[in-house]
Amino acid sequence: MARFRTRLALLGSAAAFAAGALAPAQLVGAQPAAAADYDWVALGDSYTAGVIPAAGDIFEIPRDGCERTDRSYPQVIDRDLGSFFELTNVSCGAATIEDVTFNAQQPIGRSMPGQPDPDAPFPPVPPQSDAVKSGTDVITVGVGGNTLGFGEILFKCLQLGEGSGGVGTPCKDELAADIPARLTKVSTDYDQMLAKLHEKGPHAKILAVGYPTVIPEDTSKCRYNDIHQFFSITPGDLDWLRQDVLEPLNKVIEKSAGTQDSATFVDLYNSSAQHSVCDAGEWVEGILDSDNRPALVHPNAKGHLNAADHVTSAMLNAIAP
Repeated sequence: MARFRTRLALLGSAAAFAAGALAPAQLVGAQPAAAADYDWVALGDSYTAGVIPAAGDIFEIPRDGCERTDRSYPQVIDRDLGSFFELTNVSCGAATIEDVTFNAQQPIGRSMPGQPDPDAPFPPVPPQSDAVKSGTDVITVGVGGNTLGFGEILFKCLQLGEGSGGVGTPCKDELAADIPARLTKVSTDYDQMLAKLHEKGPHAKILAVGYPTVIPEDTSKCRYNDIHQFFSITPGDLDWLRQDVLEPLNKVIEKSAGTQDSATFVDLYNSSAQHSVCDAGEWVEGILDSDNRPALVHPNAKGHLNAADHVTSAMLNAIAP
């Protein structure tokens, strides 16, 4: 439905172009492209930037280590709506909420635990909020997972699940007590970030993009010790991660966005419910993707296409009179 609405908007633009083409030419030769109507800044972490090979190719040369890919949702939307929105994409893999708000982040590139990117170290990049200007019309921001420490939690669950035979909840047993404090940190930082973005872009509509479904409600779909899924994480720990870590993370983001008149939450969770890591038509890759490339539980191109649909709809609604 969202892409249908996008096509309608583009058809309107095309019709206007066709009407203009019937008018007599006033100047000979190529003319500069018309400026887009709205300024859009895309902020976020690896779930926005793309990062993994299954989300496309890195298109920025030389690399800055943020690993933005050409099939990530900001780039998909830019190809569809570039005539309406002028995109500035400063999303960056491994970004925390503080990196969006005020930290100069040192990107890590495509690093694996114990295996740094061969091109590292990369120079620091400015706080992502620096890209927001007084004339910015729309800000999309997808961040929070790294502040929560989801990657760290995931790696710990992999370690603790080794040799368990898929039985028990070793990760929950060790880490559960720490999760409420982590979620409180996300909430505090997210509120501060939204305030900073509103300060820098006082007229901008802020779209707070949530996270997709990663773990299915029915974890019997997940095969223990399958490297293309969650490898050594037990089904019990997957249930805990979904119920007590990932779903609450989305709730924190939604609640924070609800406290700001200029912000709207964009839900990706419900639309991706049947496309988790463990589903046949997965929109999020497992530890490795189907081509045995590192993925570390990140959206693939299909997941970004779904995100593009929902973010596009929210952007068009944001600029509607």
